Parts: sequence; C-alpha cells; structure tokens
Amino acid sequence: MLFLYTVLVVSGAVLLVAGVIEQRRHFANLDRIPTRVLVNGIRGKSSITRLCAGALRGGGLTTVAKTTGTAARFIHPDATEEPVYRKFGIANVVEQIGIVRRAATYRPDALVIECMAVMPALQEINQSKLIRSTIGVLCNVREDHLAEMGPTLDDVARSLCRSMPEGGICVTAEKDRFHILQEEAEARDCELIYADPESVTDEELRGFSWFTFKENVAIALAVAELLGVDRDTALKGMYDAPPDPGVLSVERYATEDGKKLRFANVFAANDPESTLMNINQLLDLGAIHRPLNVVINCRPDRVERNGQMGEIIPDLEPEQVFVIGHPAKSAIDAIPAGWRDRAVDLGGDRRDPEEFMAQLLGRLGPDSSLVAIGNIHGQGELLLEHLAELPPDDTPDPAAAGVPEHVDTMQLYAPTVDPYAPYPEGYEARHQPWAPAHQPYVPVQRSEPEPYVPVQRSEPEPYARGMFEPRVPPAPAGGTPQEWPQLPPPSHQPHQSHSQSPGEHR
Repeated sequence: MLFLYTVLVVSGAVLLVAGVIEQRRHFANLDRIPTRVLVNGIRGKSSITRLCAGALRGGGLTTVAKTTGTAARFIHPDATEEPVYRKFGIANVVEQIGIVRRAATYRPDALVIECMAVMPALQEINQSKLIRSTIGVLCNVREDHLAEMGPTLDDVARSLCRSMPEGGICVTAEKDRFHILQEEAEARDCELIYADPESVTDEELRGFSWFTFKENVAIALAVAELLGVDRDTALKGMYDAPPDPGVLSVERYATEDGKKLRFANVFAANDPESTLMNINQLLDLGAIHRPLNVVINCRPDRVERNGQMGEIIPDLEPEQVFVIGHPAKSAIDAIPAGWRDRAVDLGGDRRDPEEFMAQLLGRLGPDSSLVAIGNIHGQGELLLEHLAELPPDDTPDPAAAGVPEHVDTMQLYAPTVDPYAPYPEGYEARHQPWAPAHQPYVPVQRSEPEPYVPVQRSEPEPYARGMFEPRVPPAPAGGTPQEWPQLPPPSHQPHQSHSQSPGEHR
C-alpha cells in the first residue's frame, strides 16, 4: 500500500511540474505576440476575425489569425489558410495553446483569434490563461446558448464580458445592452469603445466581394485605428481578405424545367434577430428578390429554435414556407394563424430527399428566391447537397446595377461547388477567386517609423529568446540592428470611452 501511495504522490508531483513548465512556456509564447485580439460575441465572430486580420495586414502588420465558426482555420501572415486539425473531430479550448505556439514562431505584431468557449467559466479561463488579450472584441448579444449563458439576454451579456481584458481595451457594436457592458468594463478597469455601425457608408460596404454587415466593418476599423492603421488602408486590406467558408452568400441556379432560382444559405444565423438581419440585407442589396420563399429545417434537439423560426415568418412575408426535418410540427404550429396556410410540410427525419426536393422545386415560380433558415444539420445538409447539383444560372444579373465598377457582377455570389467534396478538392474549389475585382493591395512603404511597433519590455522573456537575450529588430541587409523607435503614449480620444454611451457618441 505504501508503494502505491508513493507512486501516486510522485506521479502527481511530475504532473504538477510538467503543468507549471507548460504554463510558463505558453506565457512566454504570448509575450512574443505584443498585440492579442480576442473576438467574442454571438454572431459574426469568424467574419470579424477575418476583417480585423485583413485590416492589420493591409497596414503592414505581421498578423496571424484563427477562426472557429463553420470551419476552423489557421490564417498565416500572407493570408493563406489551412484547416485546424482536431483529434476525433472534437473542438476543445485547449487547442488555443497550440495555436499560440504556432503563431509565435512568426514573431507577429498581432494575433487575432476567435473565442471558442461557450460556458462562462471557460470564457474566463480562455481570456485569463489561454489568450490574455490586450484588445477584446464583443460584437453583439443575441438569443443563443441560453442554456449555458442565460436564461436572459442580460445574463448572456454579462457572461460574454468575462472575455474582457483587465486593464485593456474592448470594442463593441452592441447598443441595446451597452450599459451592462459598460458596468462590467468598469469593474475590470477596461476601456470600452463603441464602434458605430452608421459610421460605415453604403459605398464602403459595396466594396466587399462578399456579404458582411456594417457592425462587423465598424469593429474592424476601430481595432485597426487602435493599432495605427488609417481607414482607407484598413478598408483595402479588408477587401482583399478571404471570406469565411460559412459567410452569407447567394447562389443562382437553373432548374431542369427552366426555372431561375436564387438561393441564400442563412443557416449560419440560427437566431431570429440575425436571421432577419441577414435576409433584409440581401433584399436591400437586390441579391434576392420577391417572390420570396422560405425553407425551415427542424431538428428534434432544437425544438425551441424551430418555433422561433416559425414565429418570424410574418416579418419575412414569404409566398411559401417549406418545412423540412423533424419535428416539422414544432415550426408549423409556431407560425401565426394568418400565415399558417402558406406552410408546406415536407418534413420527416426519414423522408427521401429526392422526394421533398422535387416537391419543393415544383412549387416554385419561374423566377423566385429561396432562403434556408434554422439549423443546417440533418435534412438541411441534404438540401444543400441537392441544390449544389443544379446547373448555375449564367444569365446577366440585373441586380448588379449600383455596384461599383471595380466589383464584377458575379462577385456577389459564391461559385456553385459541391459543399461535400473531399478536402483538398472541395476546399480549393471553394476558395478560388470569384472574379478579378481589384488588384491585390500592396502596403505603402513608409519613410517614417511604423505607427505600431512591438512594445519594449522591461523584463527579459524566458524560453522565448534565451533567459537574458534582449529583443532587437532584425538587422537590415548589410547593416547593423537598430533601436526600436520610441513612440508617444497612445491616445484613444476619437473613440468612445467607458464613461460614454452610444447615444452620446452620435
């Protein structure tokens, strides 16, 4: 028995020492990245991560990024990307340690990383132990993950605030619950900056070759300004940033009987508010048009969400509502009585997809739009698979009117590819350039010091460059290393501080 206790104590001591060493190495890797941006919120985190990284790359900063969203990606400083490998395909916040270690090898100026924690306790650990961000982003507060962070939206807001950096800066576009974020920011000595979506013009938004929102762009511009990147330079960098695989897109198809169909995949926005925002933006831009048809995909483990999708039908004013998946009744019963006669029950967890697709396409008009909402898993995946087999509609697109000259017509739509093609074929096809919209942006060579440089540290960084080796910039060709330029303390006067409100900002 004594032997067993001895083995247990020794094993525990070894694990403790190994954990301490691993933590010190991780903190040393974090110290090699002077700016760490942690993007949190409910909707749009992946897009904001890519926009922030693109804006900083455009400003000449060496930037590494990592998204989680629809498809986890590690984005290199040259904007190339690759999938994040996960053992057994299971996501775990511990993978952030490996991401930081890999990012530190580039000696980047900034790391932009998407928060992958949902549980409030894990969000706090993700910030305080794994990322230790210097700039936080809290994009919005929406109805999602209420079981983990709720039950109310105020609870969700306070839970998301656990990712705010203590003594740092946080950028948000959330207006309705700004007062809660302000209270939490003050408790953490964090400067809260409100990124006003109305500061982004429609003309600036049209410069993107993929759909995004003013809120997302405003946040990325605020982060870029904090790091010394001017607005025009940041926008050009964002225009060149590759979109997320789950980005909102519209595809145009031609059915076998000659019908024209515009299909919008809005599955990623699986809360009511984001769903309405996405569809209304597509209508405003002319990417889809009426008559509008809606397909709701139901899941047995998301009965409440199925009902929420049914409740927003009057706001969408569709011609028909197709309900697929199981249980279809959970969505149909939630549709208000005045609109319930437009519902078409194509549901059933074992229903042949060929059958419901034939009925769905047969009930569409000669030129109509179809938006898919709810959850993608199950029958939703089969819907996308069968739509991808339809030939594309190559006729000229009248919706291109009003689009800037440098944006080609078909840029508004993702190419028709098989969403289930194996990697790397499917991945490569999905990320082919859609059109030569504009020349890749090349950062302007400055004659003066860069507006943002790595911060000098008073203490040496163990494990990073040796115990007492100071950090110096690389030597120029044929020269000797130079001293880092001294910068004045940063000022954030153009931004919203935590003592201001969104109303005062305007």
